[in-house]
Amino acid sequence: MPMQRVSILGATGSIGRSTLDVIARHPDRFRVVALTAERQVDQLAQLCAKHGAVNACIADASLVNALEQRLAEHGSTAKVLSGKDGLLQIAGLAETDCVVAAIVGAAGLEPTLAAARLGKKLLLANKESLVMAGPIFMETVRKHGAMLLPIDSEHNAIFQCMPELHAGEVPPDRIRRILLTGSGGPFRSRARADLRSVSPEEACAHPNWVMGRKISVDSATMMNKGLEVIEAHWLFGVRPEQIQVVVHPQSVIHSMVEYADGSVLAQLGNPDMRTPIAQALAYPDRIDAGVPSLDLFGMSALTFEEPNFERFPGLRLAYEALRTGGTAPTVLNAANEIAVAAFLDGRLPFLYISTVIDETLQSVPRTAVGSIEDVLEADRRARSYAAQVVGRSQSRVA
Repeated sequence: MPMQRVSILGATGSIGRSTLDVIARHPDRFRVVALTAERQVDQLAQLCAKHGAVNACIADASLVNALEQRLAEHGSTAKVLSGKDGLLQIAGLAETDCVVAAIVGAAGLEPTLAAARLGKKLLLANKESLVMAGPIFMETVRKHGAMLLPIDSEHNAIFQCMPELHAGEVPPDRIRRILLTGSGGPFRSRARADLRSVSPEEACAHPNWVMGRKISVDSATMMNKGLEVIEAHWLFGVRPEQIQVVVHPQSVIHSMVEYADGSVLAQLGNPDMRTPIAQALAYPDRIDAGVPSLDLFGMSALTFEEPNFERFPGLRLAYEALRTGGTAPTVLNAANEIAVAAFLDGRLPFLYISTVIDETLQSVPRTAVGSIEDVLEADRRARSYAAQVVGRSQSRVA
């Protein structure tokens, strides 16, 4: 296997760190070219020095001087870039073979799309790229010959369960259903009325996975699973009614595919993101990810439940946005990001997150998606409206 030169967009988050852990186990196969972060100057400088990155980008341009100083202190000579332009440059570096798209949220859309446009091998963790701009993104991948490999555990599991089928090319008569599993988060069995006063700390305490705060809240509302439904639609070319969410509290089966003949293929493993990352990095080969073997004999029973759409209305809203089409998924994602940020800041109760999303979806007009500009304009309008809803919600709660 030839040496792969890797750049990581979002290196300081859980996906970025897991990727670096896998890479460090195989210095003969992978070399780190560039790392980026939003504001985490110290962490970025340490990672650049440790892994030998020759380029570093800080999204907050006001922190350039601080990053340069920290890099020097750690003995790194990495070239410093910044802001949106810097992220786009990192995504398009000629000396990069593989781009890991791990920026959380809408901020990852444009650099991820830039990597696809340049035909890179693209390891996709930034689901918002497909939620917001699915038709544009997939057309870009096809047109420019990018290799798109999902590293969300669920979508990577689906990919592994249909090895002969490439993303977006599933024959309609081959697949009955995609069974998209989710743990149900920390509030799986709690009544909705009991969630009125939950804190950000409670919402971020995921029972199985170690994730960032925003994604942890999305898991607690099951909006993360709703976004994954939209992502699966675009990745695998299946209809919304062919995507079934299955609550699986043990997080051992990461997703399943039911074929037309009744066969159901499942991908199992410990809940560790290094497994899907290693699968995608080495594809079509296999490498050690540092993940322990699954202990089948010590495992409790595997259980499955239907999702409760009343307890988790965000999941219902995601299905509705997917069926509505156009910019509706963009509006859904933007409203969710605004609402979750307000909740984490203590400005919005947990149960109002879905209220903000619902009101924004009903009020911001849906338009067709003809260009990335259409997507960005819908995102801007939805964020503005959602912020107003948050303000009104604060007044009602007070």
